[in-house]
Amino acid sequence: MEEKVIMAGFGGQGVMAIGKLLAYAGMIEGKHVTWMPSYGPEMRGGTANCSVVVSDEEVGSPLISKDGTAAIVMNLPSLAKFEKELVPGGKLLVNKSLINEEPTRTDLDVHYVSANELASELGNNKVANMVMLGAYLELTKIVDVESVLHAFVKVFGENKSKLVPINKKALEKGAEAVRKMQAV
Repeated sequence: MEEKVIMAGFGGQGVMAIGKLLAYAGMIEGKHVTWMPSYGPEMRGGTANCSVVVSDEEVGSPLISKDGTAAIVMNLPSLAKFEKELVPGGKLLVNKSLINEEPTRTDLDVHYVSANELASELGNNKVANMVMLGAYLELTKIVDVESVLHAFVKVFGENKSKLVPINKKALEKGAEAVRKMQAV
């Protein structure tokens, strides 16, 4: 088993955070992982993406180039840039809240998630990234949700542990959104 996922959006959307959480959750479960961030020239508001590889075997390279198994895209420029990095049949999770265009490729397994609206329903717009991560975890089962929540405290520190419940709800909202799509 090996998952190569690209997470992309603009700075401030939390794509680096969910990448770190996925990688750390993989480590907690004893898997081999890499996390490689990439920032645009601006910080907040500029482009940001990261690559995460989670595998049962040693990872040869953290680079994902035309061999990604999944991409989580939070905005339109990220969709345009990263859909081409996926293998045919790769999973493409699209933040429907901010992207009103279809992918150009027809050979991908596309899932639309209204991440911003679902986060808003929870009363915290900042957890849209966790909604998308929850959708991804539901589709791939690459790591357990509990491992992600355990990683949250390890990555962000004990003083942020009070945010675990809202983030757990966001992960659940994302998973629920995917289950509803699959039931249709």
